[in-house]
Amino acid sequence: MMIVVAYDVNTETASGRRRLRLVAKTCMKYGQRVQNSVFECLVSPSDYLVLRHELDDIVDLERDSMRFYNLGAKYSTRIEHVGRQRHVPVDDVMMV
Repeated sequence: MMIVVAYDVNTETASGRRRLRLVAKTCMKYGQRVQNSVFECLVSPSDYLVLRHELDDIVDLERDSMRFYNLGAKYSTRIEHVGRQRHVPVDDVMMV
């Protein structure tokens, strides 16, 4: 299933900047960055629970916020992109 993770981390303090880096690093393990604070993650339901748990341990719910959008398995018809694309579609062929 495709999960979109969007987050806003308060970076006014050193601990906030650290949380921001940790959130991005954690999201990179499960998906790819499509905007500065937005990741698309193609995960199984169990991986989604692990991702949520890892992020819940990082963020400060008094200062930060996260949003999770579950686009399901047939996500390709639910995503419309306009402008320069910064990422590689996760279900296309990639040659290295």
